Amino acid sequence: MPFVAAEQPKCPKCGKSVYTAEERIAANAKWHKTCFKCGLCHKLLDSTNVTEHSGELFCRHCYGRKYGPKGVGFGGGAGALSMDVGEHLGNRSTEMTNAHHSSQF
Repeated sequence: MPFVAAEQPKCPKCGKSVYTAEERIAANAKWHKTCFKCGLCHKLLDSTNVTEHSGELFCRHCYGRKYGPKGVGFGGGAGALSMDVGEHLGNRSTEMTNAHHSSQF
């Protein structure tokens, strides 16, 4: 009977096998050390600063910038109010927001 190697879990980032010696676990998946990076700033992560959203990894800072609360009282202040919905961070809700605002005027 031929030897059959055990199936190794695949890294969600690169799709290659992840072996025990190199694994990092987050978002119900096993990642390579080198693939365990923030999706925005590409900073290497560890268990103390990793956050997850829809299977994508972020450092706490970038997660807050992309998905955290916006507006007065959340670090921006009244002088920083804008119609920015985070397009530069990959948010795609601008079509609906722009349509809503243009119908008000």
